[in-house]
Amino acid sequence: MTMTNSWKLEGTVFIACNCDWGCPCNFNALPSKGYCEGGWTWHVDRGRVGDASLDDLNFSVYAKWPGAIHEGNGEALILLDARADSRQRDAIRTLVGGTLGGPWGVLGWTWPTIHGPHAVPYDVLLDGVNSRIRCGRHVEIEGGPIHNPVTGAEAYPGIVLPEGIIVKQGQLGASKRFVVNGGIAFDHSGQYTAIGPFDYSGTLAV
Repeated sequence: MTMTNSWKLEGTVFIACNCDWGCPCNFNALPSKGYCEGGWTWHVDRGRVGDASLDDLNFSVYAKWPGAIHEGNGEALILLDARADSRQRDAIRTLVGGTLGGPWGVLGWTWPTIHGPHAVPYDVLLDGVNSRIRCGRHVEIEGGPIHNPVTGAEAYPGIVLPEGIIVKQGQLGASKRFVVNGGIAFDHSGQYTAIGPFDYSGTLAV
């Protein structure tokens, strides 16, 4: 593959949803409450789509599904980094649209209703499970560790997912605050979070 007919992204993804800590969906089980509301913010350390560089940019998908994600009929809010120029925004839109593969090629069909993409300012502090993310006025996340319900002690479990499409390994936490508002709206503060590295790639001719 040459640079002009391929894409590659590396960075860190922060995940939050309404499931209990650990999220059974990671293990091919149904969501804790029978439905899923949550999403992902990707921070790209190094990335390109063709000759468009996405270095140091952020983008997000937050969605709500009436059942498990794989059952579809979801509604999504898509956000793009306001610092991106028009070519970079087009590249991110194409990626999230799912036509180039990656995790969005698996998941994109599950949210037929879309709000956005909206360009928003990002305030991202990546610090493991203690990360904080603000996506304009639409998303606010403050992460923290899981606490033992008996002793109150902090717990720092991890996860390894050889077949994972979002992450292959990550740290697991609990949100202190997780609020989404923008076409869809929910507040799942106190629920599941995870953070880990990602490394995705593919071709443009698919």
